[in-house]
Amino acid sequence: MDRDLQTVFEKLSFCFETRKFADLRIVLLDLEPADIAQFMENNLNEKEQLMFFRLLPKELASDVFIETDTDTQERFIKAFTDKELKAVIDDMFLDDTVDIIEEMPANVVKRILKNSDPENRKQINELLVYPDDSAGSIMTTEYVSLSATMSVESAFERIRRTGVNKETIYTCYVTDRKKRLLGVVTVRDLLLADKSELIADIMDSNVITLNTLEDKEQVALKFSKYDFIAMPVIDKEGCLVGIVTIDDAVDVIQEEATEDIQKMAAMLPTEKPYLKQSIWSIWKARVPWLLLLMISATFTSMILSHYENSLALVANGVLYAFVPMLMGTAGNAGNQTSVTVIRALALGEVEFRNVLKVIFKELGASFVLGLTVSIACFLKLWLIDSLYNKVTIEVAFIVSIVLLLAIMMAKLVGCILPLIAKKCKLDPAVVASPFMTTIVDVLTLVIYCVISIAILG
Repeated sequence: MDRDLQTVFEKLSFCFETRKFADLRIVLLDLEPADIAQFMENNLNEKEQLMFFRLLPKELASDVFIETDTDTQERFIKAFTDKELKAVIDDMFLDDTVDIIEEMPANVVKRILKNSDPENRKQINELLVYPDDSAGSIMTTEYVSLSATMSVESAFERIRRTGVNKETIYTCYVTDRKKRLLGVVTVRDLLLADKSELIADIMDSNVITLNTLEDKEQVALKFSKYDFIAMPVIDKEGCLVGIVTIDDAVDVIQEEATEDIQKMAAMLPTEKPYLKQSIWSIWKARVPWLLLLMISATFTSMILSHYENSLALVANGVLYAFVPMLMGTAGNAGNQTSVTVIRALALGEVEFRNVLKVIFKELGASFVLGLTVSIACFLKLWLIDSLYNKVTIEVAFIVSIVLLLAIMMAKLVGCILPLIAKKCKLDPAVVASPFMTTIVDVLTLVIYCVISIAILG
């Protein structure tokens, strides 16, 4: 933690413990909501958190509430009076309210909706209809709309009148009477234009839009590509129904990256922070893949059992010593490629139609890499391992050749599997670790055993 922030946290703790609430409020006004939420969750117990939250200035309370984790939000809502709950909800943006509702149990959701204004309740229900992974589920309907026939002066008057409760007023959207999107105009454009100019003359009609059902991961990629702070969301008729802001896109990027990492590590995705997870939830997230990997590992046992007698006879059984090294190196090589390809797929840099280019590139790279590693391995086996192990030049040659072939095979599997998964509309991260590891281990053993027996008889 930043040293200055730690000092502020210590001052907050002192003011809270000594009941110097006037000083406490002064310190709070200089802090960001995310920092206040961090202080509450890391330095106070559950009872103290609720007491501390009720001391927050009204203008800060809802912002801090949004930054707390789901368990804390649920506990607060259950403890709030209807008046307190309504005050927090009314001061929140609609997309934040929807995000909270999606994480809450049914009885809490009913209470939130009950204490919402009729207009807000209607808009919340409309947003809840959209699929969880769509642009519609993360958009807000709180934006500034202008008419093409307005003057710049009239536009500023409208922004002052309606912009107080909007999530962003920097980018304004120009629509007709049927809410069809005509263009966008920024406050910068308005400030630099003459006050008598019409919006139609200064707006940008070439608008990059999102569709309500567009996958939110694609939404995040568009934000990354175009560097917008907000993007309009339209329906099938081209009518503006909401906007997605950059803060929501950043949340999506973080969620997707975390989910991919968890899947690649052979775990079921979980949204809770690590310290908030129970032993039971960690068990549930990890045990399915561990069981699957254990079962899949029987294939390698079957192969070793099949070739056991032959490997024991040739080279006095010394070949067994190099099985872990071969499987481990091949697995690492495959993981390097799969992670690279999965990331390229996530960023839209690679598609299935590029499969031949990817294979050609990885084959070339794998040959050079495999040749380098296999030469180093041969020298190590011949010059070092032969001093304390029964490693002949034939054994060193076999292990090095198998290492070259295993690396090339692993990198080929590592680049093809994610592309096939993407083509089949599966998550490439799911196949990256468990399935690739099994396939690479099995093929490495088969190559090793077949080549060893063929050369040494």
